[in-house]
Amino acid sequence: MTTTLRTPSAKPGGTARIEYLKVQNFRALRDVELRELTPLTVLLGPNGSGKSTVFDVFAFLAECFELGLRKAWDKRGRAKELKTRGSHGPLSVEIKYREPGFPLITYHLAVDERDGVPVVVEEWLRWTRGKGGKPFRFLDYREGQGQAVSGDLPDEQDRRVNIPLKSPDLLAVNALGQFAEHPRVAALRDFITGWHVSYLAADSARGQPQAGPEEHLTKSGDNLANVIQYLSERHKERLDGIFEALGRRVPRVERVLADPMPDGRLLLQIKDAPFSHPVLARFASDGTLKMLAYLVLLNDPAPPPFIGIEEPENFLHPRLLPELAEECREAAERTQLMVTTHSPFFLNALRADEVRVLWRDDDGYTRAARASDLPGVRQFMDEGALLGHLWMEGQLGVGDPLVNAGGPTRRLARANAKATREA
Repeated sequence: MTTTLRTPSAKPGGTARIEYLKVQNFRALRDVELRELTPLTVLLGPNGSGKSTVFDVFAFLAECFELGLRKAWDKRGRAKELKTRGSHGPLSVEIKYREPGFPLITYHLAVDERDGVPVVVEEWLRWTRGKGGKPFRFLDYREGQGQAVSGDLPDEQDRRVNIPLKSPDLLAVNALGQFAEHPRVAALRDFITGWHVSYLAADSARGQPQAGPEEHLTKSGDNLANVIQYLSERHKERLDGIFEALGRRVPRVERVLADPMPDGRLLLQIKDAPFSHPVLARFASDGTLKMLAYLVLLNDPAPPPFIGIEEPENFLHPRLLPELAEECREAAERTQLMVTTHSPFFLNALRADEVRVLWRDDDGYTRAARASDLPGVRQFMDEGALLGHLWMEGQLGVGDPLVNAGGPTRRLARANAKATREA
């Protein structure tokens, strides 16, 4: 079940935000940086460009904390399938995030494999306090050996304590984050274990789980009925708002019921306005169930600190997607979202700085650029153009893998060559 950020850094109306991501040697992500991440960040690109791989970086990191590095590593085929082909050196992930009231914190994790077993080659936490301050690592570990500085505001002059771990495949943040004397380490641990990397499936929402309220939607959405039961008991006004939004998106849907059955399971039913009796969820459309699940996820009274949604356009009518994008933007005031998409309709509701365009270079590795940095995009949008239309017209340099195989870099090179010829 998803947990939320419950640490000294959590404040009303604020949560930790990821501002930067760097990935090396993770499948096609040989060396990818995403800078100045926005509260709502959308990944765009043709099939095979690396969108789902970026998505999986967050899932991998969360699973390292929830299940352990070994399980997360083995699940993905170990080094043979997980590390970039032909690469040397460890797989590494680095995030920079900011907790309300604290300096920017950098978390770095590097993992390699020895004799089929993953090893934490390097793991550290660092921050810089004040303008021009020296970066200070208050946690620094290699292969199960290292040091940590305790306290809510660890300082370079504080005492460093050597705390060996039992095994080189254990994460120091996961181990030390369980102790009260390391609140900043605990804050990162709670932050990452609270991520909701969603793989919502309509079929999962059709099930009949055991009755009992549950606060948060699972990653597959198989407890949708339980969360609706919880909202009906504890947050009736919020649930009414979800039903009202669903009724605007899916005409004639009046309300959703989650009723206990005699055998102890929950029966999810959807009431259509023209009919006196509700329809069982297993007979409802995929689009209705997915829209309901998204609305429940995005309107969680205590949302996860980070939500990942992959290709929300699947099973939804295109005209619903701009409104879903607006729902995502409203939710991003309380949490941080990353979405992958192929839909121009979803893109039409976005700003250029919210979109990262991904493509594979001539060597087969993923590269990324912010849509607002691509030539001509800002000018087109200043004149009223919509991002989805620009994408479909080929103005972003990707979207049609048969025509724009080279990505934005090649398109920019062609534009520069043309300008040179005309000059």
